[in-house]
Amino acid sequence: MVPTSASKDSASLADFMQLLRQRKALIALILGLVLITTIVVTAFLPRWYLATTKIRVEKPEGEVKLFQAQSSSYYDPYFLQDQFKIMQSEKILYPVIENLGLNTRLAPLLGATGPLPSAMTYRYLLNKMLAVESQRSSSLIEINVYAQEPPLAAAIANEIARVYSDDRIALATSEQREGLAHLRKELEAQEQVVSAQRDTVERLRKDLNISGVDLNARYSDMEIETLRQMQNSLIALSVDAIGRRTRWERFKSIAPADRLSLVNSELIQDTNIQNLLQAYLVADQNVTRLQSRLGEAHPDLIAAVDNRAKIREQLDGQLRGYESALEIAYQEADSRVAELKNQLAQAKVAQILSARERMRPFEEAAQKLEDETRLLTTLKLTLRQREIDFQVPKRTIEILNTAEPPRYPSRPNWTLSIALALVFGSLLGVGAALLLEYFDTSFRTVGDVETRLKLPVLGVIPRQTDPLGGDEDPAEAEPYRVLQTNLNLALKPGQPASLVIFSAGPGEGKSTTLFRLARLAAAAGERVVLIDSDFRRPAQHRLAERPREPGLSDWLMNRQPLETIVQRELAPNLDFIPSGGVPGFTLGLLQVNRLKELIATLRGRYDKILFDSPPIIGVSDASVLASVMDGAVLLIQHRRNPQSMVLRAQQIVEAIKTPLLGVVLTQVPENAGGDYGYYTHNYSYYSDGSHRRHRPGPSAAHQAAPAVEGDRLVLREPERKDPA
Repeated sequence: MVPTSASKDSASLADFMQLLRQRKALIALILGLVLITTIVVTAFLPRWYLATTKIRVEKPEGEVKLFQAQSSSYYDPYFLQDQFKIMQSEKILYPVIENLGLNTRLAPLLGATGPLPSAMTYRYLLNKMLAVESQRSSSLIEINVYAQEPPLAAAIANEIARVYSDDRIALATSEQREGLAHLRKELEAQEQVVSAQRDTVERLRKDLNISGVDLNARYSDMEIETLRQMQNSLIALSVDAIGRRTRWERFKSIAPADRLSLVNSELIQDTNIQNLLQAYLVADQNVTRLQSRLGEAHPDLIAAVDNRAKIREQLDGQLRGYESALEIAYQEADSRVAELKNQLAQAKVAQILSARERMRPFEEAAQKLEDETRLLTTLKLTLRQREIDFQVPKRTIEILNTAEPPRYPSRPNWTLSIALALVFGSLLGVGAALLLEYFDTSFRTVGDVETRLKLPVLGVIPRQTDPLGGDEDPAEAEPYRVLQTNLNLALKPGQPASLVIFSAGPGEGKSTTLFRLARLAAAAGERVVLIDSDFRRPAQHRLAERPREPGLSDWLMNRQPLETIVQRELAPNLDFIPSGGVPGFTLGLLQVNRLKELIATLRGRYDKILFDSPPIIGVSDASVLASVMDGAVLLIQHRRNPQSMVLRAQQIVEAIKTPLLGVVLTQVPENAGGDYGYYTHNYSYYSDGSHRRHRPGPSAAHQAAPAVEGDRLVLREPERKDPA
């Protein structure tokens, strides 16, 4: 669309506010519709009730040992993010669904006649009912559950907290349970070894007939003491080798994909591996964040995925190295045990060859029994210590409250809905007003009219509550006086003139404007005849409250003489010729001569012969009528028809060589802004002060002074004297 005025190119805040005032009815209508729609929709939305359970989750610092100093917990955002995902996983929600029978209870909400599949219930619970939230820099997690039944919302929230708590405790104690089970197996095996060794000692005692020998007796010679020390070292190394083998076998049995969950201070105390894990979590979070905003082929996302893969590769390599280190440590310990056994065997061989060779088998068996018994006692003490540590309460999770059935619904939120409706309705209304303004191609200002049509503006008629001016208010009559004055200046002085006021389309107010103009001209002393030549939709007879027939159509059809159709004294100096009552009558080229004859006859009787015509576009009568006039006036209603339509009307009149005297703008609102304000403000000057009635006719002090500048007729506001 081509801009029609400079105001479109230089919009300001004042123009915007002026537009809002002009379109306030449209904005109010759209706002009201949006608000009413929101209220109706909100009233019919289902009611959702919110139940909340708060829990405190802390990252475990390692295995809780009764005989070691405990370190305090710390806030880890990556750990909490993992807990959010765990709370919303199938591992937690599937037991909740099963325990509460949600497959059956949620079926009516989804329109199912029977129980829902667990997968469908899980998706509905996760997407529609569950919201897990956490405050920043806090280990508190809120489990929010929305449901259409208050007891169900509270039950689901409490059950999720309970199942998650049990899962956390089970996870925290799983490794301890595995260690206790392995210790119990080792203890049972050691008890069998001790029992077998005791049987061996008793057999040697019987064979050697040494039933009275004290098994606790100690020999003082250096060889026996050396063997005893080597045996003690062998026991210690064997215990250490068993522990290393157990740790290596446990780690080896875990799949590589599941080893990330073991990277903590309890099982793997390698600082490099823990740092790589933190870097991997940060890279994974970055990939997740970029995937929500970027496409798969975006370079930033590809770089982030590659970085995460490199970190994961490094982390897997470190874990493989850690496994190798455990194996090497176990092999070293096992080699030390084998070497010490070899040395002990050689020492025993040498000692057996000594003078006390007879007692050596028994002593060795008795010593081995003692060693095995000591190992059995050590295993029993270790098992008891681990059992005591296992019974110490785990404080990594705490349920802070129990959800209660809510009393009032949380959704829909009336306050939020109405606030959003007000905001959205206002924006939509203002947007619609701006859109209409942008696509409005009608004439907006006096400057637009004079620039595009190259015609002077003879008058600006404001929008009036009483367009007929029953009491002849001076402020309402003044625009018509200005129009009358400008018409007289545009016409040849002292000569009768036939004029027609036409418009591009119907309903623009030309009949009313012509009626009031005729009355004011007659009141000013001119002899005027008003002729209604709109045979399709005549209106002057209704405005004048006179009969429609006989009239012009009757005279043109030679049914009535001229004196019969003229209605005298519609007002002083004002006569009236109605349209007539010939059905289906339209003007054609055959009536041109009759119209010229009529105008020639009326010139000798009247100073002005004013014709009311139908719209010139789409109706041939107006073109025929304008072709016999001394002049024509184009009437344009404010913001009614597009400029192209008005320009087409002007071209039609110019094509038939009828002089266009100027333009009259009608129905201009008081808040129209632009250069309309110069006219409407000047007109309102006459209504200031008291409500006394002005005498008929224009006052020299109150009338806008017309002036001719070149070939244009303009209006100038008269100079006002200071009331003081």
